[in-house]
Amino acid sequence: MSQLEKIQAEYEKFSQEFASIIISTVNAQGIPNASYTPFVMDESKNIYIYVSGLSTHTTNIQTNPDVSVLFIEDEGKTANIFARRRLSFDCQASLIARETEQWQQIVDQFQERFGDIIDVLRSLADFRIFQLTPTQGRFVVGFGAAYNISGDNLNQIVHLNKDNIPNS
Repeated sequence: MSQLEKIQAEYEKFSQEFASIIISTVNAQGIPNASYTPFVMDESKNIYIYVSGLSTHTTNIQTNPDVSVLFIEDEGKTANIFARRRLSFDCQASLIARETEQWQQIVDQFQERFGDIIDVLRSLADFRIFQLTPTQGRFVVGFGAAYNISGDNLNQIVHLNKDNIPNS
């Protein structure tokens, strides 16, 4: 197995290590906000979050659907604090209409994953489900080991080097 194939396999399993993600949103004035939320993910790498309408990140998502998400290795498990393994996605958020078939299927996934707390959240009218659809990503596994993620179902990783780093 080549090094790239090993990284590809690691990428495909990495998000399964997590029950929550760090999310970054921006308000109408352009002020960023970082937060976190539990999530479920489908086979197409769409990320679903079940969040309170009273939270800052929900208000921001309703104003600006551009969301960044981050999965990051636990500090206690990393070999080097400067090179924690991490996966980030740039996403577009869309609201899933409450009480639709899709909404029910996603809530059932949350129930299966997170248990009885979901019964409480179902009864709270301010809680909403957003689908975060990744458009691109980056997987970092160490120093000099960063990979852009693109392609159908975000299944293509490309090693970043001095010749293909996007201009910022």
